[in-house]
Amino acid sequence: MTAIAISEPGGAEVLRPDTRPVPRPRAGEVLIRVAAAGVNRPDVLQRSGHYAPPPGASDLPGLEVAGDVVALGEGAARFRVGDRVCALVPGGGYAPFVATPEPQVLPIPGTLSMIEAAGLPENYFTVWVNVFDHGALKPGETLLVHGGTSGIGTTAIQLGKAFGAAVLATAGSPAKCDAVRALGADRAIDYRAEDFVSVAKAFTAGRGVDVILDMVGGAYVERNYAAAADRGRIVQIAFLGGAKAEVNFSALMVKRLVHTGSTLRPRTVAEKGAIARALEDRVWPLLAAGSVKPLIDRVFPLAEAADAHRWMERGDHVGKIMLRVDG
Repeated sequence: MTAIAISEPGGAEVLRPDTRPVPRPRAGEVLIRVAAAGVNRPDVLQRSGHYAPPPGASDLPGLEVAGDVVALGEGAARFRVGDRVCALVPGGGYAPFVATPEPQVLPIPGTLSMIEAAGLPENYFTVWVNVFDHGALKPGETLLVHGGTSGIGTTAIQLGKAFGAAVLATAGSPAKCDAVRALGADRAIDYRAEDFVSVAKAFTAGRGVDVILDMVGGAYVERNYAAAADRGRIVQIAFLGGAKAEVNFSALMVKRLVHTGSTLRPRTVAEKGAIARALEDRVWPLLAAGSVKPLIDRVFPLAEAADAHRWMERGDHVGKIMLRVDG
């Protein structure tokens, strides 16, 4: 098969076609003929040499796919050959075929297309575990989402609203603010023109927000503490603004805040399977009913994966950037 590999750490130009053997599913795995794959920020980090795949995973980029089941490893019994599925994969998604542990595979909900379904796993797994597990968001609480027009952000806004929270979201332009409002955000914050701390305080009558989903880090850490309510929960999922910051931690103590974080890729198959089951139970019915939906920004052919990465790095996208895998 012709996959897209990382020839060496570097810019988007290092993403190049490479001939690889079609993987064989190991015990407990499912082999998927890939119709579409999602492009995610961790793919860019891996390409740049800053996010190595876990031991035993494919060195090819790509963490989520949708397609048809074509083979089953020993002991894999839930799905049948021909089933339409989407899956969280440990790597290898930028290819016509990928194998992944069966617990990380989900049926495609409702009438979603392959492109839409491939945009589900990475973002929905991430948002569910961070906002609802670690962040413990409850109905009636307030959620602040940084990076509201990213794939993660558009997912978090919709799920926050679907589960009864008020949602604020930051975005980098008036047009992007319009986009997050269209997704259901109660208050869009143009972070280039407004102070999100002041807006969060005003929106909550001075109380602050209950949960903050942050992918920025850096200077946002201390500002998140200021924007949070007493017993607020800040969940860190990335550090686009830097992994180091000078922070006055007194607010952490005075407000009894929780500042936690997590990554998805290194988790065990059992942990990822538990997240998948929670999603299938709580979120897949919403997707099947059309109550929430992946927002697709652009679709590139697999051979143009480098252009997809360049588009992501420009930062103009609203929603998911996808790869279409032909043949």
